[in-house]
Amino acid sequence: MSYILIPVIIGLMIMVVISLVRGIAAFLNSTKEDLHRDPDAVGPSPNQVLQNKMMFNRIKYQAAAVLVCALLLAMTR
Repeated sequence: MSYILIPVIIGLMIMVVISLVRGIAAFLNSTKEDLHRDPDAVGPSPNQVLQNKMMFNRIKYQAAAVLVCALLLAMTR
């Protein structure tokens, strides 16, 4: 079973890194966009929504990776 869980952990770690990089890229674009945005505009910009989504995805993948690690540790004891 551990031979199955180790690739799952690696896959989740890759997804965490991808979400983190996409979130940081959205943050940089959102910062640039905010400088040129109309001050009267209401609501979040599309880049800000994407940034929030990517950071939430990162948290989900990290939680899943921690749970799989805990399962792996529980199985080895």
